[in-house]
Amino acid sequence: MMGFKNKLPKAFTEGEKRHLSGPHVKVFLGFAAILSLFQVWSVIWGKLDPVQLLATHLSLILFLTFIYFSFSKKSGSSASPTGIDYICSFLALGAGIYFNIHAERISERIPIVDPLSSLDILVGFVFVVLSIEAARRTIGMPIVIIVFIGIGYALWGHHLGGLIWHREFSFSEVVEDLAFSFNGLWGSPIAVAASFVYMFLLFGAFLQKAGAGEFFFQLSTALAGRTRGGAAKVAVLASAFFGMISGSPTANVVTTGSFTIPVSKRSGYKPSFAAAVEAAASTGGSILPPIMGSSAFLMAAITQIPYISIVIAAIIPGILYYLSLLAMVHFEAVRLDLPQAKKEDIPKVSDVLKKGWYYFIPLVVLLVFLLNGYSASRTGFYGVLAIVIVSWFRKKTRMGIKQIFEAMVDGAKSSTPVTAACAAAGLVISGIMSTGLGGKLTSVVLGLTEGMLIPTLLLTMLICVILGMGMPVAAAYILTAMLAAPALMELGVSLMSAHLFIVYFSIFSAITPPVAVAAYAAAGIADSNPNQVGLEAVRLGIVGFIVPFMFVLEPALLLEGPLVEIILAFFTAVVGVVSLSAGIIGRFQTETSVLDRTLLIISGLLLIYPHILFSCLGIILFIFVIIVQKKRQIPYTPIQKGA
Repeated sequence: MMGFKNKLPKAFTEGEKRHLSGPHVKVFLGFAAILSLFQVWSVIWGKLDPVQLLATHLSLILFLTFIYFSFSKKSGSSASPTGIDYICSFLALGAGIYFNIHAERISERIPIVDPLSSLDILVGFVFVVLSIEAARRTIGMPIVIIVFIGIGYALWGHHLGGLIWHREFSFSEVVEDLAFSFNGLWGSPIAVAASFVYMFLLFGAFLQKAGAGEFFFQLSTALAGRTRGGAAKVAVLASAFFGMISGSPTANVVTTGSFTIPVSKRSGYKPSFAAAVEAAASTGGSILPPIMGSSAFLMAAITQIPYISIVIAAIIPGILYYLSLLAMVHFEAVRLDLPQAKKEDIPKVSDVLKKGWYYFIPLVVLLVFLLNGYSASRTGFYGVLAIVIVSWFRKKTRMGIKQIFEAMVDGAKSSTPVTAACAAAGLVISGIMSTGLGGKLTSVVLGLTEGMLIPTLLLTMLICVILGMGMPVAAAYILTAMLAAPALMELGVSLMSAHLFIVYFSIFSAITPPVAVAAYAAAGIADSNPNQVGLEAVRLGIVGFIVPFMFVLEPALLLEGPLVEIILAFFTAVVGVVSLSAGIIGRFQTETSVLDRTLLIISGLLLIYPHILFSCLGIILFIFVIIVQKKRQIPYTPIQKGA
């Protein structure tokens, strides 16, 4: 995939974010603020038809995309928007206005039965084409190729034979399903992007603008800075805080990695290790409650499982992942015999909390409103209000009109690639649903794996990683959920477990070679080999690849089942994570032999799987290694003759 991308002419690659100036920047800032104000109004006061809400959101996003993103890398970031860019932008606005005017008719019409006019087909086709081009500019060709395959299959799949044959569709029927049904552009992906996701991206933008980023970094430093190898542990904690808010592994790497990676290198870690820690920690933010980036909102919309239930289920897996990262960083620091930082260089936790304790209030507000049954989008708005209020607790961080305006613009900026990805995913879903491909693929998957659970899980993991190459979590999850989730549930996997499994691997595709976008971003900062960083990130994030299999096999790790089983599962999994981390790094109480490492890894795997027999075997192996290493540490004192 990387080879293909390298050979691809720059004229066909994704665009770059422009450095806008003059009247262009004024136009962009104005429409970005309008989009954020519209989103807030629609959540609190607006009572719009769904087509009006979604068409307005998408048209404004497309308008911003064509101004903010260049046509390709060849165009560069310094080039101003061209006449064609503005034509595309105003075509998007025009299409949005047209769908707003005809929203009631579009919503109430019966597909196929109620005919569409030639103008309907033309405007719908324009919306589809502009959405595909926006996805190419913001994300790149991989998602566009998948969209073309989906649309091409709908148009010409009737020429194929066997299981994948479907009835013939005319061009107008395909456009109708893409742009005038709730399977295509107006399906669940764009609905989530226009409501839950946007408000939480806005929440993250406001939190950053209020100075929370500096506070969480200082808190991470205070918590971990005094320990051995504290610089990398700070990277883990800081990236966890940022990652659960931003939801973008690559953006998180660029934001926090710019200062955590150089500090980790100076403290004694290899460049590839420092970069891999940042990549793995930034990627894991999307599985960390209570926000979980945008993945939990997407899953809630698609599965109809309450958002708060998903957050609760993800608590133990999230803790285990970050515990494993911290353990590996610690054992690596001990192995390298890295010095501890001077106490005077590290702030006290009490001092940091005294200055910024109020930054936790918006997070508490989110949890309180979610637990009381409020919608995620309205909860996000109340979180934004809480941020503005707490920013006034200190003169230095007070948000005035200027800061609020900048935060609204930042929220709109971060929403463009997510919405473009969701629009493209909706187009693919249209092809899957209208042709009946989803059910056929379930049969194909079960046929390939002969209905066995573990092979089906492995194949699903592979699909997630392949679809996640270079794509945002939103698009990767939605596509895989449509393709593979039904096959898992056919084998008895619960709805929660099946979709969380797919969420995990859609997220961790960001550090999985050959297209590990988060790892490559970290490698650029560390000036290290991208492939080496990618492999190192997979090694450090190995628990993220193991735990999903475990919670599918035993849901106690998702807080499902009797309390005693859950407590036992959590305790043994914690010990297992420590054991596995020690085995992978090659250091425990002392240097580990090949046998020690093998036993520690086996012990860790047995303990993570919450089954009483396996847990007992794992504990026995773990204690055995402890005893062996203790004996190895005791110096041999020969017995003196005549003593």
